[in-house]
Amino acid sequence: MKLLKYIRTFFIMKNETTKKIAIVYDWIDKWGGVERVLLTLHEMFPEAIFYTSYFNQQTASWAKDLKIKTSFLQKFPDFIKKSRILSFIFYPFAFESFNFSEYNLVISVTSSFAKAIITQPGTQHICYLLTPTRYLWSHKKNYLSNKLINYFISGYLNMFKNWDLVASQRPDKIISISETIRDRCLKYYKRDSEVVYPGFDEEYWNNIKDQRFRLRQDFGGQAKIKNYFLVVSRLEPYKCVDLVVQSFNRLKYNLVIVGEGSQEDKLKQIAGKNIIFLSKLSDFELGNLYTNAQALIMPQEEDFGYVSLEAQFFGCPVITYKKGGATETVIDGKTGIFFNRQEEMSLVRAIERFSRIEYNLKSKVRKYGMKNIERFSKKRFVGNFLKIL
Repeated sequence: MKLLKYIRTFFIMKNETTKKIAIVYDWIDKWGGVERVLLTLHEMFPEAIFYTSYFNQQTASWAKDLKIKTSFLQKFPDFIKKSRILSFIFYPFAFESFNFSEYNLVISVTSSFAKAIITQPGTQHICYLLTPTRYLWSHKKNYLSNKLINYFISGYLNMFKNWDLVASQRPDKIISISETIRDRCLKYYKRDSEVVYPGFDEEYWNNIKDQRFRLRQDFGGQAKIKNYFLVVSRLEPYKCVDLVVQSFNRLKYNLVIVGEGSQEDKLKQIAGKNIIFLSKLSDFELGNLYTNAQALIMPQEEDFGYVSLEAQFFGCPVITYKKGGATETVIDGKTGIFFNRQEEMSLVRAIERFSRIEYNLKSKVRKYGMKNIERFSKKRFVGNFLKIL
């Protein structure tokens, strides 16, 4: 309620209560840190219409109360629209086909296509940039490790990179989610941007913490695990979860992996018996996992690293790769520790180091974690975002 009152006051002061607003996102078909940002934007602009390539009501039930308009992709067969590869060629046309002539303000939230929308001179287009398109720029090797496939499609990808660069010039202003993304935006898109960190909703997570956790005692058929490390991530190539699996196959420590994605079957095939996979957990269950975990492990180069804030909130130390957004959200030696290379031995040594300082580090997370999280508060996100508008 306080947030809504703040927003109303802002718009009355700016005489913008009659603005018609649209929010554009690449696809609404899952749940994660970015989706929490979308719900905050919905709270800020409750009358805004959401535009997206397609909407999956089963896997994105969180969006059931949003007013959503989809592209022609929504009418495609599921096996096409649910496959990023098969539907890849259609996305530019999908977003360029939307008509925003009746809107005063359009906010695109994107890691790929949504920034490509076309607006008229009277419509302000603000892009909240999650990252320049990963498989074209910063993380191409994670997606195209097969040299033969890379050879055959390299010409098409170069053409698409040129289109992506053109599309990146369409927003009137770009807001980056972290300094890491600001640097990428400048490097790949040749555009400067302001940084507004995604907001962490302390009030919401305090409500989760205050209630008793009723986690399924058998973890979906498994005996309740103890003394475990934790991964909370989408199971996609750039997340490098295979590095954690390989490291824990060597260490034999217990590991819980929470998430879904295209790499799920592959990871399950190579995982030892000390590793279990969970998905579709409630935030109550997730909070319980953070509370009882030895540490959260983040092997990827994060764009921001929302889950690291969740872990710190519940007093869980973070072991993370020393690059990207995690260097902005984790305080070395106080709320977590870093490892320098995305290699098995580098991560193994970091885990062994953690085992030696575990007690002191957990005490420090409880001392410094909440203070650190204040820098990323939801109120600060709202205030900074509205100032830019």
